[in-house]
Amino acid sequence: MTEAIAADPILETDFVKEMARQMRALDTYGTYQGWSVEKILDPYVLTKERKAEIPLIGDPDDETISRVKAFYNAVAVLIEKECKLLAVPLVHLTHEGFGRALITVGKLVAVDRTLRDVHRFGFASLSKMKDEADKILGVALERIGQYPAVAGL
Repeated sequence: MTEAIAADPILETDFVKEMARQMRALDTYGTYQGWSVEKILDPYVLTKERKAEIPLIGDPDDETISRVKAFYNAVAVLIEKECKLLAVPLVHLTHEGFGRALITVGKLVAVDRTLRDVHRFGFASLSKMKDEADKILGVALERIGQYPAVAGL
């Protein structure tokens, strides 16, 4: 076991592993090769100091939009693992950073999130990011359990 994993067991969770996979998939130039998971996921961690540096009003850049999509893609993969049904994520954003994130399973909308101020998308820590993903996953799985006929279409 490496020192980083021994120091932070959250790095061994399915969600964090999937987030690292999603971010590596976005890396078309091999920039992340040899990087640790902490370094790859560091842009998601917005401490108070980092958040203070970001203006209240602004347009998201392409990297930020890609990170938002990677987050919801990872949640969709976890939904697929749990219920063995195809989960399709859709993130639609305006140029100003407002929009929606949907994850559909069959004909069922399992996740429907309103996105605001995407240029400030991030979490206080990796643990908070995982907690948010777990909350979304729990609601999605509950909906799929309530409407299995719609989700199975």
